Amino acid sequence: MARAPFCLNHPLLPDSSTVFTNCRLCLHGSLTPHNTALVVSNATGKIQEVMHNTLSLPLGDSDSERGVEIIDLDNAILAPGFLELQTNGMRGFHFTHLQDEASYAAKIEKVARYLPSQGVTGFWTTIPTVESGEFKKILPSLYPREITNGATLLGAHAEGPYLYPSKKGAHNSTLFYKPSVPPTEVYGDVAKNSDTLKLVTVAPELEDSTALISDLVGKGIRVSLGHSSASYSDGLAAVKAGATCLTHTLNAMAPLHHRDPGLAGLATAAPATVSDSPYFSIIPDGNHLHPSVATMLFRANSSKCIVITDSIELAGLEDGTYPGHSQIPFNQTKKGTKVVIEGTETLIGGCASLRFCVRNLMAWSGCGVAEAVRCMTENVVNLMGDEDRGKLEAGRVADFVVLTDDGHVLQTWIGGKKVWPEEQR
Repeated sequence: MARAPFCLNHPLLPDSSTVFTNCRLCLHGSLTPHNTALVVSNATGKIQEVMHNTLSLPLGDSDSERGVEIIDLDNAILAPGFLELQTNGMRGFHFTHLQDEASYAAKIEKVARYLPSQGVTGFWTTIPTVESGEFKKILPSLYPREITNGATLLGAHAEGPYLYPSKKGAHNSTLFYKPSVPPTEVYGDVAKNSDTLKLVTVAPELEDSTALISDLVGKGIRVSLGHSSASYSDGLAAVKAGATCLTHTLNAMAPLHHRDPGLAGLATAAPATVSDSPYFSIIPDGNHLHPSVATMLFRANSSKCIVITDSIELAGLEDGTYPGHSQIPFNQTKKGTKVVIEGTETLIGGCASLRFCVRNLMAWSGCGVAEAVRCMTENVVNLMGDEDRGKLEAGRVADFVVLTDDGHVLQTWIGGKKVWPEEQR
């Protein structure tokens, strides 16, 4: 990938900008032709323009008076930076591990600076079911913020404690609450609005769940349905109350039956039943879903499919058996991308990366890179209502990755600055 000479006085190129040219862009699940360019403001770190038919641009010799730089990507693919909607931790750090605020913030920053190596430019931290006092202590520390040379922390997802005991998965069901208990009593003041708490997973078959969902949605907090044995009709009621997503579909969830589809059947809910079918997340790591099932879900409604890792603190560590923590009071055994409670086949999140999952989805389903990328970019921000990132369009933050045709991450840029690979900064 070459840096072409500066271009002076071309009327289409704004002052103090970087133009990424000779590339293809991932837009709405499709690739643009190779003669597309992306213009980024060096002053704001935001996308200024997407330019088409740029082969005729006179990108010849000039000087840098206007601060315009041209980067030739040699026909590589530009995609929005990957977004981690559900991660419990990685690299030895679980997001429930808060001893003091200073060390906790430092560990968050360490994770944020690791994520660009995986193509990730933004993430929501997931806090699974812990004691109410732990929620109240941890959640305020997860307020959204930019992190220098790292992925942006976008807020928190509370995966619990309003879950159904028979589908507890690796959660501690003794800490579950009924929906009649107000969110502020469980999570503290962060549940009063969506400034920090962005998403809550709820089991919709629980009594009073629709009232809880309406309450959360009324405060701007998204609701996803999961860890549940709910019927299709239970799910419909929850969607009508405002729920807009399914959490790791078919994992810790009633199976998809031909006469009783359960929550998974909502992925293709007809407009006559609900105004809009919910988004649904899947974990295509080869452990949580069979490749054919992941493909079936993706192909059923690719514009609503969201790829997650559900990673835990063992992601990025060597294989072996590790101690538990406040959520998992048992030893955990890691082998490759699979982690289980020691001596069982109970899965505890995952250890795959999004860059690994995107290539799996392509290989399993036969989809193109742009279709797969949409499941961890555009679909995510459409669910979360984020208008600042996740799409390559004017006005959004210039967070993006440079990819090969088979989905390998070559570079990661955040706010218009390259943050990975480090040696090429």
